[in-house]
Amino acid sequence: MDPRTPWQALTRPRFPRSSWPWRAVAYLATGALLGAAVCAVFVLLGLFSVLLVGLPPLLLSGLALGGIERRRLRLVDLDPAPDPHRVPTAPGLAAWLRLRAGEQATWREFAYALLLATVLWPLDLLAVAVGIGLPVLLLSAPIQLAVDGQEAKVVKAYLVTSYPEAFAAALLGALLLVALAYPLAAVAGARAALVRALLTPRESAPGAIGEVIASRARLVDAFEAERRRIERDLHDGAQQRLVALTMTLGLARLDAPPGGPLADQLAKAHAEAGQVLTELRELIHGIHPQVLADYGLGPALADAADRSAVPVATDVDLPRLPESVESAGYFAGCEALANIGKHSGASRASITARHADGVLRIDVEDDGRGAADPAGGTGLTGLADRIAVLDGTLTIMSPPGGPTLLRVEIPCPALSDRSASSSPRTASSSGRD
Repeated sequence: MDPRTPWQALTRPRFPRSSWPWRAVAYLATGALLGAAVCAVFVLLGLFSVLLVGLPPLLLSGLALGGIERRRLRLVDLDPAPDPHRVPTAPGLAAWLRLRAGEQATWREFAYALLLATVLWPLDLLAVAVGIGLPVLLLSAPIQLAVDGQEAKVVKAYLVTSYPEAFAAALLGALLLVALAYPLAAVAGARAALVRALLTPRESAPGAIGEVIASRARLVDAFEAERRRIERDLHDGAQQRLVALTMTLGLARLDAPPGGPLADQLAKAHAEAGQVLTELRELIHGIHPQVLADYGLGPALADAADRSAVPVATDVDLPRLPESVESAGYFAGCEALANIGKHSGASRASITARHADGVLRIDVEDDGRGAADPAGGTGLTGLADRIAVLDGTLTIMSPPGGPTLLRVEIPCPALSDRSASSSPRTASSSGRD
């Protein structure tokens, strides 16, 4: 397995020839520059904001630094660094500030910013100066001697007066450059571990958490398999029997004397059987629609929009995704459209769905009256639980007076680069088929 951090790369024979030493240098060097800038900002904000407007500007600077550091972590840690902050449940700056001020992640970011501004960036600078600066100065001894012509003072202490001495210093610098790459990478790995500990979500008992995640995934797969089995049994069993019954009743109507009571009873039974068959087909479609299985989430959402009671504009461009993710996304979209038709009083709605950076995002928005309450029996609470099993989130932003936005986000890989829908689709429908 390829190394994911400098510590893992240190044990590999190819370490000096790999990109990890240079990644470590880039991480520490940018850390020194960033830390010096944060120190200057903190001095200015400390003199201005604490005296005049209080602590919020300093907290905001910690939030900004946390986002930068999680991105910079990719230089030396290839594992994802998720954002620990929650999505506000209400729109507006005030709600966002209240949420951020109450999160532990915000204060950890602020603590890290203070640590970087006072302690870490000088250490980063010292590590780069010793690990890179010293070997480079020794390597440049022949150049310094050639420029001066007579002598060169290397590292401000060692006087070189001849080319043999200069090339010996250069050779020593080359050896030091390779030798110091190891402790330099170790320092970068320690810095990255500190950043991950402070600025990414904390998890206790990793083994237990991993087992819980695995068991949740197995439950989702088992649930989907059982759903598909029920759909197949209804389609191949009960539906076929109802079709045969409907045909038999139709033939019996032809043989019955017209206008008599037997013909009337057979006509009623034939119509009732046809109604039951229609309801069964709708039930089967609701369990697992065929368009979802055959073509994926994008066409399935477009089909649900076409059948909505409210005109819906769709902008969907999705690859094929894991079956459990497609099913959860589809039923979340259907539940949102059903709630729009029943409760929102909206005149139009829209669905936007994209898969980017390993995350499926579905936005369903309407221009209704707003004030939607997920706990009010709309079916969204169960959907949120189902999406949470997939490590996803369901967020509703619905101020009084509207508009209402329902957002589903589920981390998942794409099964293919080919889009499930040939192109982004924008359409509107005015009613059910």
